[in-house]
Amino acid sequence: MPAPDRTVAAIIPCKDEADRIAATVQAVLALPGVDRVVVVDDGSSDDTAAVADAAGADVVVHARNAGKAAALETGVRHLRLLEAADAHGPRHLLFVDGDLEDSAANLHVLLPPVLGGRADMTIATLPPQKVAGGGHGFVVRLAREGVARLTGWTPVQPLSGMRCLTAEAFEAASPLAPGWGVEVGLTVDVLTAGLRVEEVPCELQHRVSGRNWRGQVHRAEQYRDVWRALTRRRLRRALSERAPGVAARL
Repeated sequence: MPAPDRTVAAIIPCKDEADRIAATVQAVLALPGVDRVVVVDDGSSDDTAAVADAAGADVVVHARNAGKAAALETGVRHLRLLEAADAHGPRHLLFVDGDLEDSAANLHVLLPPVLGGRADMTIATLPPQKVAGGGHGFVVRLAREGVARLTGWTPVQPLSGMRCLTAEAFEAASPLAPGWGVEVGLTVDVLTAGLRVEEVPCELQHRVSGRNWRGQVHRAEQYRDVWRALTRRRLRRALSERAPGVAARL
């Protein structure tokens, strides 16, 4: 249902992005329809929090790294507290990676379908990156095929973290799938709730994982978390057919 009176708040989870976060925050703050940016510094060892604050964001700091899903949930909780204080209704949400820099200005294409009531969640699909990543596609295939089996919808880029979603869609997907399973969990849960999802091409550039050992560890953690998110949702579906009360608690 259209909600033209609602604005959008951006939630930016990040770690050690002091060199990039200012440009990202400034680009997002300039987006039509976005009136607040919350940055969650997820255990950075650099000046990410201070730089984000100076750029105009509301900043929340995790003393220790808690993972992307936890940072997103912290950001939304903080936003709702701010809204309660200023009597603002629940904003729609724009999830943004902290390393997009100036290319974050192109996220504007994600907002109209949600603000206009055509979609409950939009997902950015990215062009080829200027610096190629070091992965072999195993995590993407796992995610894409898993979403398709559970929902009947096959995403082009199932791991894209740039998303605009209604407050209602976020609630339908809460609590979020832990760690790097958050995007897959969001997609499955929003679609399972009977809500509408669209992928939207978006000219974004971000830092990609390399082929060094850190990149390999990152991809292994991604695979683990995506597998867990999908397995949990497959189990929930199986139980719902046998014991709905038990499934609802998973």
